[in-house]
Amino acid sequence: MSFQKLDELGHRIEALNHALAILGADEATHMAPGGGEARAEAMSALAGMAHRQAAAPEIADWIDAAEQEDLNGEQKAAISEFRRNYVNLTCLPADFVERQTRTRMRCEQLWREARGKGDWAGFLPALEGVIELAREEAQMRAEALGLAPYDALMEQFDPGNRTAEIAPVFEDLKSFLVDFVPNALEIQKTKRAQNPLRPLSGHYAVEKQRELGLAMMAAVGFDLTRGSLSVSHHPFCGGVPTDVRITTRYRSDEFLSSLMGILHETGHALYEQNLPKAWAHWPLGKARGMAMHESQSLFVEKQIGRNPAFWEWALPVVAKHLGEDWSMDEILPHVHHVERGLIRVDADEVTYPLHVILRFELEQDLIAGKLEAADLPEAWDAKMKAYLGLSTIDTPQDGPMQDVHWPSAAFGYFPSYTLGAMIAAQQWSAIEKDIPDVNAQFASGQFDAVNDWRRERIWSQGSRWSTPELIERATGEPLNAAHFKKHLEARYGQ
Repeated sequence: MSFQKLDELGHRIEALNHALAILGADEATHMAPGGGEARAEAMSALAGMAHRQAAAPEIADWIDAAEQEDLNGEQKAAISEFRRNYVNLTCLPADFVERQTRTRMRCEQLWREARGKGDWAGFLPALEGVIELAREEAQMRAEALGLAPYDALMEQFDPGNRTAEIAPVFEDLKSFLVDFVPNALEIQKTKRAQNPLRPLSGHYAVEKQRELGLAMMAAVGFDLTRGSLSVSHHPFCGGVPTDVRITTRYRSDEFLSSLMGILHETGHALYEQNLPKAWAHWPLGKARGMAMHESQSLFVEKQIGRNPAFWEWALPVVAKHLGEDWSMDEILPHVHHVERGLIRVDADEVTYPLHVILRFELEQDLIAGKLEAADLPEAWDAKMKAYLGLSTIDTPQDGPMQDVHWPSAAFGYFPSYTLGAMIAAQQWSAIEKDIPDVNAQFASGQFDAVNDWRRERIWSQGSRWSTPELIERATGEPLNAAHFKKHLEARYGQ
């Protein structure tokens, strides 16, 4: 009986979260600027309503009672994940959730306007408000969960992540990359001297690029009857599994950055579209944390989209939609281009982790109160110089204003990107063993076998297992960063 009550509650909460997800996607893509304040109020009210229902005191009794009922293994797992979710929800009062939703949405809206102008001074007060509330949230969660404040925030994005375990891995990876990046750049320079680079620049109509993106999305498995492609300031995958909203941003002078962004977000979408439908209204039916989610998006972008075998199939598709022929020797130097750059979402897979580690280190200090928002430009610049030899001190839009994560209060999210890259590389190692002709399949435009592999081992599992358990069950071993290093060395170190 109590299990049934939780099932009915799940349907009600899912309906509210569905509305919030679609309103949020619309706000970032189609809403007129003048609608910002009213939209923030509407979403704040809905978020508070959803939170009150999901955190009602009687639910604790329902969970206790349901655990005593005659349940099968999957139902027991569903109750366990429901309890974990409930404890995390009840950390925060509903009025705080409303206040934080309103504050972060207004900050996001200001960010979209201020970033283009590099208006750090105008943006700073709003960001300070978001950080103040993030510190409050971290403290409330820490007390309820028995964790350090920053760990309590990471728990919301990737259950089980702890700074004590991640920081040494990132420190080791940082040391590896600081040496490896110059080596990869030197190898690239030598190759370019032998074979001059054909410029990627041209004029590529946005509509043609969009058609190409849709064709690629469908080819790698995206269900176009349950999702769409739009434009936003910052690429994202939102919406709900039955209506996934992918966005990208276009440049008319080149097509590769948009295409790679679309492939990345399609990886997220494939995970969402293939989650267990029977548990869609339960926490059990959700994706298992953002590290696993990022591993799916990065897998499509890196292991598929930057694989030479993929381009054997993709080049005729590019020619069909853009009207321009490229050879493998001409496109691969762009696909595998390594460059010290300022923008994370445009970074190659060699330098990308350094962008993430920089943010991971800074946001720990922000949440701990060791660093204030006003000091971010200088702190960011110092790390950029140390890790990538670049300066952002005069361009805050390329520094602490660059990403949407901090304006939207997503502190603790960034580590998932690099953990995801490691998981993606490990999945690929396992797939190569299980599907020996995988590259030949890619070359002929066949992606079903790889999708079946991931659907069976990852997508269909939802949140039944912890992240470490899911990784080991899928790949046959615990998370092993050696696979990621091996991947980089094989693709960029020779």
